[in-house]
Amino acid sequence: MKYYIIAGEASGDLHGSNLIKELARQDTNAQIRAWGGERMENAGATLVKHYKDLAFMGFVEVLFNLRTIFRNIAFCKKDISSFDPDVIVFIDYPGFNMRIAEWAKKSGFKTVYYISPQIWAWKQNRIHAIKRTIDYMFVILPFEKEFYERFGYSVTFVGHPLLDEVERYEEGAAKLTAEVKDVAADSRPLIALLPGSRKQEISTLLPLMLEAVAPLTNYKVVVAGAPSQGEELYRTFLNKYPDVEFLTGK
Repeated sequence: MKYYIIAGEASGDLHGSNLIKELARQDTNAQIRAWGGERMENAGATLVKHYKDLAFMGFVEVLFNLRTIFRNIAFCKKDISSFDPDVIVFIDYPGFNMRIAEWAKKSGFKTVYYISPQIWAWKQNRIHAIKRTIDYMFVILPFEKEFYERFGYSVTFVGHPLLDEVERYEEGAAKLTAEVKDVAADSRPLIALLPGSRKQEISTLLPLMLEAVAPLTNYKVVVAGAPSQGEELYRTFLNKYPDVEFLTGK
């Protein structure tokens, strides 16, 4: 079968890569094109567009990049039509994915959503668009199944993929790098700061996080760097906090 998978963030790249590995295991003839990142590419997909080029956040940033966003949407539709997949799999990233899904459904493509948009938290009226455009929905939180079924839409609960990552971490704990071992060996309790994966998120949240933990000198503080951003972005804020450790790709 031919699969077209669209993920627009680092988390989607992670979960998409595991999906691709399983698809390849079950379907040895699988052909996969994807929007995502290195993880999905390394898992075997032909990478069409990197999520670094898609991460626009907030009204102002979106407004300034409208031309790029519309170009990406047009390109995505054209690429899907050219590839002619048996199924399109959307991973979260609703602002972009729901636009493509509406077009895809009208164009006769089978549509699958893996990791539901958080419409139960906001914009619940999106359920009507989802029912209209998505053939199959796979959710990762138990209450999401009940939520959708209240609206007469049957979905499948598959469990949270991060649980699989925890198992993999535990299995491979002996292979930790020396750098990570040094962090873990610090006798102080550990605080990990995860300020997101988009530049605007990091620029907004990280200074506040660092300011909040600065008085907590009895703790070891580590900032988790997103693979989509270079270390120089983080150093802009970390230079004032020399005791804070920076880690990425670990």
